[in-house]
Amino acid sequence: MTEPEQPDLGEQPGTPPLARTTLDRAAHRRKDDAWLADAWTRGLVLVVDLAKGGRALVTDRPDGGVALVLAPSSASPDAERWFLGVDADGTPVWTVDASVEASADQRAVTLRDSGHLLDDRDAGLFTAAVALGNWHRSHAFSPRTGQPTTVVEAGWARADPEGRLMWPRTDPAMIVLVHDGVPGPGGRCLLGHNAAWPATPDGVRRFSCLAGYVEPGESAEASVVREVQEEVGIKLTSLQYAGSQSWPFPGSLMLGFHAVADPAQPFVLDPEEIDEAHWFTRDAIAKMIAGGYVDPESGVPMSLPMRSSIAFYLIEKWLHG
Repeated sequence: MTEPEQPDLGEQPGTPPLARTTLDRAAHRRKDDAWLADAWTRGLVLVVDLAKGGRALVTDRPDGGVALVLAPSSASPDAERWFLGVDADGTPVWTVDASVEASADQRAVTLRDSGHLLDDRDAGLFTAAVALGNWHRSHAFSPRTGQPTTVVEAGWARADPEGRLMWPRTDPAMIVLVHDGVPGPGGRCLLGHNAAWPATPDGVRRFSCLAGYVEPGESAEASVVREVQEEVGIKLTSLQYAGSQSWPFPGSLMLGFHAVADPAQPFVLDPEEIDEAHWFTRDAIAKMIAGGYVDPESGVPMSLPMRSSIAFYLIEKWLHG
C-alpha cells in the first residue's frame, strides 16, 4: 500500500519552533496490527522521561543545534509503546516513557529548553512524543468509571475494560503580543510579568505576551479581547492571527495573535494574573534578546521567554517588522 503524500511543513519562514515537522503520522496504520508488529521490529524509538519534565537524549551538532538520539526497538526499554509515524525515509518511529541516562557524548534536555535547536524532523518528533506521553500519563484510568485503561490504536487511544474509547485531547489557548502599530524604532509592545512566576536566583524578571485558555462557547479572537481586558485593562483596536504551535505542558495548542492598542490607556492589572506590565521599545526588546537589558527606572534586569515558545516567536516577528 502506498503511503499518502503529506504536506511539507518544514523549512517554512516564520514558522513557530514547535510547529515544524516532516513526520508522516500514518494514521491509517494505527489499527493495522500486522503492519504495526513489523513496524516495531524495524523501527526507531525516542525515549522520553516524562517523570523528569520530558527529557530526551540529544547529541550536539556542529552548527550549534542538537539532534535527538533514536534507538533501535531491540534496545528499547520495556514500556508502553506509542507509534508516532513514519520518517521521510520510510522508517517507523515510536516513543516510550522511560528514564534516560546521559553519557559522555549524549545529554538529556527538555523540549522547553531545546525545541528551537532541533531540526524540523526532530522538533516534530519531540513535540508529538511529549504531547502524546503527557496525555497517556493522565489517562491511565477512565474519568467516567475509574476503571483502568489500556493502550489501543498504537497509542492514539485508550480503552476501558468495556471497550469504551478515549482519545488524546488538546486544550486551545490564545497568546497575543499587543503593540502600538508604530513601525520602526519608535514602536512599542506590551509585555507582562505573571504573578505566579517565582523569583529567579539572579534577580532577572521575565516578561512575556499575555495568554489564557479559550473558554467554552468562545472564539479564539473573543478570548484574546477578553483576556487582555481582564489581565491589564487594555482595549484592542485590531488583531491578526499569526500562527500556532503545540505547547504540551501538559496539552495545549497555543493560538498566536498580534494586536494593536493605544498605549495611552492606563493599566488596570489583575493582581492574581499580572503583577507588572510595561510598554517596551524595539531597542529594549533587542537588548533583552541579547541578554543585556536593565530597566532604567527600577534597575532590575529583564528577560524574555524561552526561544522554543510561541511567545518569543511573536515578539521576534514584531521586532523585525
